Amino acid sequence: DHRDLHSFPTRRSSDLVHKSIILNTTQPVYFISDLHLGAGYIPRPREHEERVVRFLESLHGRASEFIMVGDVLDYWFEYRTVVPRGHVRFFGALARLADSGVKITWLTGNHDIWLFDYLREEIGLTVADGPVERDILGRRFYISHGDREGEPTRGFRFIQWLFRNRFTQKLYSGIHPRWTVGFAHRWSSSSRDFANYRPPEFNAAGEPLVNFCRDYQRAHAPLGKAADYFVFGHRHTLAEYSGFTPPATMIILGDWITRNSYGVFDGNEFSLHIFEGNDKK
Repeated sequence: DHRDLHSFPTRRSSDLVHKSIILNTTQPVYFISDLHLGAGYIPRPREHEERVVRFLESLHGRASEFIMVGDVLDYWFEYRTVVPRGHVRFFGALARLADSGVKITWLTGNHDIWLFDYLREEIGLTVADGPVERDILGRRFYISHGDREGEPTRGFRFIQWLFRNRFTQKLYSGIHPRWTVGFAHRWSSSSRDFANYRPPEFNAAGEPLVNFCRDYQRAHAPLGKAADYFVFGHRHTLAEYSGFTPPATMIILGDWITRNSYGVFDGNEFSLHIFEGNDKK
């Protein structure tokens, strides 16, 4: 059972609030992925950031937890005493959300690998470099950006190892940001033509993440640790797929380059939504 973007009705967040009150007294958990804030190929970057900020502000009083599933920033590297410029409104909105009592988790993706301690200490969020496996509102979740589970090529695996290698990171940090930042953004922009960009269609038969979930369930079921939900980003497609044994649902969260999509789990079901950009609290 799977659905693509066209199968999901556009639902306003206010509709979800009434539903969660009826079904569950616990505030729901929100998921988002692939915002790519700061990407050079996104036109009108200020409007892009402001739309994300409006979404974050809409979560006040209605979310117990907010989980970002990677590639939130198109590029980020923290030096010991300085951080890159930009994203001030976004970071401010995250800080206000954390200060209001919402638990925030940021899983690194393949674009925002180099998150170290700055945002954790300044905002109070949790940074996870790798999958998160835990219970959420009574259901077992496996959450990951999806770049490492999707049978990446040998070259991609090497780059991932290189980027996460402590020695390489130290060497990279010794290069002046005037060189590294421009290089990183040019590399990112060269991989995507925004003018002609279309998110890929979801195809369960050819989707490596589906194979990963099947293997995961097969390995963890005898241990009593099978997942109820798998949540991924990375693919930029919006999909929900079930058909695993033991039963589970795989979610791919879409992106904020073309869709402005997000997921919500209220303790009873996981639903996908489109943020229209003018939703207010």
